[in-house]
Amino acid sequence: MRIGLKTEPNRIRPALAFRLLGCNGFRAFNPSSMAGNENACDGEEDYMGDLSLFLPPEVSTSSSSSTSKKKPLVKTQPPQIPKAKKLKGLNWQERRKLEREQKQREEDERTLAGLESAIPESNIGFKMLKNMGYNPGSALGKGGVGRSEPVGLDIRRSREGIGTREEAKRTERVKEVRQRRNEEELMEEFGSRKKNQWRNKRIFWDYKKAEGALAQLENREIVEPEKDANDEEKVEEEQEEEEITEEDLNDILMKLRVEHRYCLYCGCQYESAEALEVNCPGLYEDDH
Repeated sequence: MRIGLKTEPNRIRPALAFRLLGCNGFRAFNPSSMAGNENACDGEEDYMGDLSLFLPPEVSTSSSSSTSKKKPLVKTQPPQIPKAKKLKGLNWQERRKLEREQKQREEDERTLAGLESAIPESNIGFKMLKNMGYNPGSALGKGGVGRSEPVGLDIRRSREGIGTREEAKRTERVKEVRQRRNEEELMEEFGSRKKNQWRNKRIFWDYKKAEGALAQLENREIVEPEKDANDEEKVEEEQEEEEITEEDLNDILMKLRVEHRYCLYCGCQYESAEALEVNCPGLYEDDH
C-alpha cells in the first residue's frame, strides 16, 4: 500500500533545499518544478558532498621551516641607559638643576617652533586683520611702509627687570671705551717719554762730541776714557748727574761755528766763514 506524503506548497525539506541550491547555483526555487529538479540533480555532480574542495590547502611543516630560515636577522641595538640611571649618581640639587634646564630647553624649542610657523587663516585675530584690510605678505600702514615682519621674541630666563640688560650693556660699552682711551693715552705717554729719553741722550752725546772737537781745536789735551762693558750704564749715570739741555748744545755748536768755522754734523773745518755759509746747510742736525 502506498502512502502519499502531504506537503505544503511554501515549505520544503532542508536536505532537499541544500541539494537544490548545490545543483542550481542558488537559483530561485519553484515548487512546481521540484520533481524535475530532482531528476536533474541525479545526473550532476554533488558539490556539497565533498567539503574538502572548499577548505584551504594545508601548509607543510618543511615549507614553513624553510621560510622561517630565510627571514633576515634583525640587529638588536644595545639597551640604552635610562635617564633615571644617568641621574642616579648625582645629588638631588644637580638632578633638579638638570631637569629644570631640560624642561626649559624643551619649552623654548616649542615656543620657537610655534613662532616660526605662520598663523592659520582660521585664527580669529587673523580674520580680524583681514577684515581691516591686511593682506598676507604686505607691510602694515596705509602706504605699506610699515613693519612687514612680526616683532621678534627674545626668550629670557633670568630674573632681570625690563631694561636692566640694556643698561648693563651700555655701562659695559662705556667702560670699554674708557679703558680703550686710557690705553691709548698710556701708549701715547709711553711713546713721548721714550722719545724724550732718546732726544736727551742724543743731546748729551752731541754735546760730548762738540766738547771734544772744541778741545782739539783749542789744542787742549783730550782724555779719552777707557771703554768698558758698562759704558752705557756709566753714561746714563753721568747724564743723570750732569744735566745738559738743548740750549747748552746750541751754545757750543755756535761757538765752534763762529770761532773755528767748524760744523759738528758736517765733520769738517771750513777755510773761511763764506765757505761755511755756502756749503753748510745749517746749525742743527735736522738741517743736515
